[in-house]
Amino acid sequence: MATYETLAQEIVKNIGGSDNVISLTHCITRLRFKLKDESIAKDEVLKNLDGVVTVMKSGGQYQVVIGNAVADVYAQVLPLLHLGDMDNMATQSDGKKEKLLDRFVDIISGIFQPILGIMAACGMIKGLNILFVSLHLYSDTCGGYMIINAIGDAMFTFLPLYLGYTASKKGLKPMIGLTIGAIMCYPAIQSSAVSTLGEPMYTLFEGTMFASPVYIDFFGIPLISMDYTSTVIPVIFIVYFASKCEKLFNKWIPDLVKFFFVPMLTLLVALPIGFLLIGPVATFGSKIIAETVIAIRDFSPMLAGAVVGLTWQILVIFGLHWGFIPVYINNIMTNGFDAVMMPFFACTFATSAVVLAIFLKTKDKKLKEMCIPNFISGIFGVTEPAIYGILLPLKKPFIISCIAGGIGGGFYGFCNFRKFSMGGMGIFELPAMIEPDGSMGNLTVAIAGILLTMVIAFIITMISFKDKAEKTNTSAIETQTATEMEKPLVKKTMLTAPVDGKIIALCDVQDDAFASEILGKGCAILPTDGCFHAPISGTISTLFPSRHAIGITSDDGIEVLIHIGLDTVQLNGEGFTALVKQGDHVEQGQPLVNVDLAFVKEKGFCLETPVVITNSAQYLDVLDVAKDTIHAGEDFLHIVK
Repeated sequence: MATYETLAQEIVKNIGGSDNVISLTHCITRLRFKLKDESIAKDEVLKNLDGVVTVMKSGGQYQVVIGNAVADVYAQVLPLLHLGDMDNMATQSDGKKEKLLDRFVDIISGIFQPILGIMAACGMIKGLNILFVSLHLYSDTCGGYMIINAIGDAMFTFLPLYLGYTASKKGLKPMIGLTIGAIMCYPAIQSSAVSTLGEPMYTLFEGTMFASPVYIDFFGIPLISMDYTSTVIPVIFIVYFASKCEKLFNKWIPDLVKFFFVPMLTLLVALPIGFLLIGPVATFGSKIIAETVIAIRDFSPMLAGAVVGLTWQILVIFGLHWGFIPVYINNIMTNGFDAVMMPFFACTFATSAVVLAIFLKTKDKKLKEMCIPNFISGIFGVTEPAIYGILLPLKKPFIISCIAGGIGGGFYGFCNFRKFSMGGMGIFELPAMIEPDGSMGNLTVAIAGILLTMVIAFIITMISFKDKAEKTNTSAIETQTATEMEKPLVKKTMLTAPVDGKIIALCDVQDDAFASEILGKGCAILPTDGCFHAPISGTISTLFPSRHAIGITSDDGIEVLIHIGLDTVQLNGEGFTALVKQGDHVEQGQPLVNVDLAFVKEKGFCLETPVVITNSAQYLDVLDVAKDTIHAGEDFLHIVK
């Protein structure tokens, strides 16, 4: 049995090599190549490979049908192509069973990776806009500032739209995910809008840290309002829940109305539960973390600063850092400064220093290209692109940045580092750290903390970072266990043609029920011979009294319907001679029915004969052979399991 690695190498070789490939994607059963020249691909060689069902050409794509192992084969083919496309970067594994942390990193990276470039760009625009205001090139009230700020800030404000779309790639129709993100940013449901309705109806959990005023309810169920703009975790979890709803509705709703009923019901179920449960849970999680840090600070400011610095980037990943914002605002408005949240300031520069060290050490051109804009963005205070695009996928650099952030945060806590006014990000926060009387002691602490954090992060990364750019992309398969190596690449069943004739695509059959695939997937034959044979071994489950239609259930459960001609039931069996009876077990190729084709045609009936798999929904795919004519007993339909 061939391994995925071997199969991948054979596929790439026989499609004309990596230089012949423009792009590669995959669906549930097929590798979908765009080739520069399809004529140099070796169709017959590919079809005969162990692990390939067949080869098809459609819509400008060269499709190699694999079956349910397509994702595994895709993972091995992709590194051989050297496409250099960020959207096609594959996470390598060590061949062992995937760990929970690895799965988490893969999911988060997959969600954020498509938007990293534009996220870094917007972060730089925000930072430059603040810089130019600080240099008094223009004011923050002029139209130019407002437009540039909108350009840089809009993506972060409406982040749930982007994440709704990218998160849906893990199991939900992307347009539904995008709609979920849009609904979560809908102005009328944000807490700032809801609170304008007047006095709250009542307060939930009054007297606790979870006290929540309720302004509206959902048919009697209290709704805890919050602002979902700029948030991360709520939309990801709602999309995940929606994907489960969609699968359930797809299973039970009839095909005729799935097109609009499935998304409608998915939204009507997932969003109310998201607003009533997922959003509030995220809010309470943030409050718990903020209150815990305050309690630790009462015991030891240095320890609290270290905790904030150590965990800040982890909180950013989950979107829980927003729980500190009310504390931060309240402290500045009440006390004139904040010292609780500010130890996080070290994390911005820890991230940037780690990225700089990676830039200097790596030989991976793609990684180098990512480092420069992410370093600049981090210095400007926007670290998400670096976290999601570089540090988190590499794992160890992310841990280093957290450790360095913890050390810097502990230093800031020990020195009672403060910020006296809101505004600014990254280095542009420094002016807000000058004390109200004009003294520079607190600013000196800020700069010292930046240098301390960056030096520690840079040195540790330079010592410990091992560049993997030169390792072979096939290392993952080398440690694959014997069980995995022997795993079947594809499960398929072949149906043979029941009769000689011309092949007709099912969609071209002159009967809407068959053409729309309501009765199942398959193909049709315009017969040139009157002897119809069993396309598969099994039991005759149905034999109509008119003998025009025969149902066979194979030994492994495939349900096949052969419908000889269209509307031929009206002949009441004239011209049809059954050679088997219902309940008989037949072998593949065994004669079933003799038909007088001339008689049927003379009576004015169409001889198109659909052969469909009536339970095709249970299988990954049903594929016909790429031929114009066929003879009884030749390969006809592939059932991909």
